[in-house]
Amino acid sequence: MPAPLSRAVLIAALGCTLSACQSSAPPPVATVPAAPAAAVAPLPTGTGCGPSVARTQAIVATDVKTGDLSAPVGARFGADLSKAEAACAAGREGEALNLLAAAKARYGYR
Repeated sequence: MPAPLSRAVLIAALGCTLSACQSSAPPPVATVPAAPAAAVAPLPTGTGCGPSVARTQAIVATDVKTGDLSAPVGARFGADLSKAEAACAAGREGEALNLLAAAKARYGYR
């Protein structure tokens, strides 16, 4: 038969263990790190075909970088935007804006 002192120690240890399991304090909550902000370059400002094409190119580049647009689709979109950019550089603003509108519509951009 165990000594009375050993029984007292066992009961005290059991009591401590049970009280720890029945704690009314809420369990600790792990903090979730905030998602990193997407690095977005400032968009070109101004009116006309040049800034309009440049803004769309910047948006497409950001969408590819963040994974919102696949790289192959981004490359095709970029090729269409290059045609609009060339028309704009040649002074054919109407054609450039039409090419830009067609490319944006083709890829679901407004």
